[in-house]
Amino acid sequence: MGSSSPILTTRQMRAVEEAATSSGVETGSSLMEQAGRAAALAIAAHWPDFVAAGREALILCGPGNNGGDGYVIARHLAGLGWPVRVAALAAPSTIEAEGAAALWRGETCGIGGISMAPGRSIGLCIDALFGTGITRPLGPEIAGLLRGIAASGCPIAAVDILSGICATSGRVLGDLRLPEAELTVTFHRPKLGHVLSDGGALSGVVQVCDIGLEPWSEAAGDSVVLAGPSAQLLKRGGHKYGYGHAMVLAGGAGKGGAARLAARAALRVGAGLVTLAPPPEALPENAARLDAIMLDALPDAEALLQRLRDPRINALCLGPGLGLARARALVVAALESGRAMVLDADALTAFADGPDGLFSQLHEGVVLTPHDEEFARLFPDLARKLRDEATRGPAFSRLDAVRLAAARSGATVLLKGPDTVISSPEGQGVVAAATGANAAPWLATAGSGDVLAGLITGLLARGFAPLDAASQAAWLHAESARCFGPGLIAEDLPETLPQVLRAIAGQGAHFPPRIPPEPLL
Repeated sequence: MGSSSPILTTRQMRAVEEAATSSGVETGSSLMEQAGRAAALAIAAHWPDFVAAGREALILCGPGNNGGDGYVIARHLAGLGWPVRVAALAAPSTIEAEGAAALWRGETCGIGGISMAPGRSIGLCIDALFGTGITRPLGPEIAGLLRGIAASGCPIAAVDILSGICATSGRVLGDLRLPEAELTVTFHRPKLGHVLSDGGALSGVVQVCDIGLEPWSEAAGDSVVLAGPSAQLLKRGGHKYGYGHAMVLAGGAGKGGAARLAARAALRVGAGLVTLAPPPEALPENAARLDAIMLDALPDAEALLQRLRDPRINALCLGPGLGLARARALVVAALESGRAMVLDADALTAFADGPDGLFSQLHEGVVLTPHDEEFARLFPDLARKLRDEATRGPAFSRLDAVRLAAARSGATVLLKGPDTVISSPEGQGVVAAATGANAAPWLATAGSGDVLAGLITGLLARGFAPLDAASQAAWLHAESARCFGPGLIAEDLPETLPQVLRAIAGQGAHFPPRIPPEPLL
């Protein structure tokens, strides 16, 4: 899946297909043929030694168009010399699926016939049962069949999406356990269900195949995008104040580690200057640990307002290791300044007993960065909807929750997780996916969230808009973890960032130069 690429809901994908067929250039059957052929080639490329292994591919076909794709896949794999058998859940129920089934001349059995083939070795199961069209839970016998196939050691390739997953929310419909697909072959664009929630963990490698729908892609309308790197991250000529001055507010003695992590990340991501502002009693310990990061003793909210008379301080970070009492006082003062800022950790928890009071003070330059528990404290009703069982599709998603949270709070909201989701107050959405082939499980370590807060703050200081700062930082955060690999601790993330930025520079992408913020001298 490409950087900053659109990612669609089921409804949007359907709109693109309908635009193509309404044009008279394509038909449902022609699109099915192209999809099945492309999927067969992708599957064959993923398992290049399958024929030599002497095993059989079992294709599970449902009654709808996903099953129709399965019949086309069967025909094309057989044409490549693959031993193929089709197991049909039911007779085709659409004209396109009927046509595809009629062209398949190979062996077909019922789903119950799978267990009645002694001596046959199944080397691959291709799931073409329901795909993106499913709106209700799988029958438990079908879910059990998929689990049993996976438990036998047989890999699964899903056509469009693993059956049973809502393609818009990524949630498994119903109270079911599903196995993980090794490969998911989808068409035209990735779907939200490939990266959100359960879908991010169960989709495996997601291969997006072109089936000629590009001329009608605008029919999808405004889309969520997958976060990816921008050449605007790279610094060009100028001086330090042209890249902003970030201030990270720190907690008391013995509590400064989180804020130091955030400050170092802000500096590494390119802020021109970074100041750490602890209370006076914590100044010595921070001075012993910092060099390029400046220090400013900040006893209370009044002192903060005095410091912010300097207009060159253009971005703030409040929360990491700040302490609840200090956070409550300083957040109010910081918001009065109107500065761009990140509110994280203690700066969020300090207002859990009255989040509406916080929301009334927020402005469009604020980014909130909760994890799931912090999100539940601020937005308990939205978190409850995410915890409720998903019984129908399209189900309520993490993206839905974040969009509603951003609209309610009036700030950009980033909900952390492997499927980090971000929304502006206007509902513009971004997903920073660290799932499937792009997983970065090493981020599950103390302090990694503090680094993310610092990355966002540094980009805000450089003049990035809140949504852009949050999405670019989330991508950099995960990419640095992927680059470092196992054994990662939070301190490693800022130190790996130069390698990631160097790789972006080496891509040679040509972007229009970003206009830096005016130096505030």
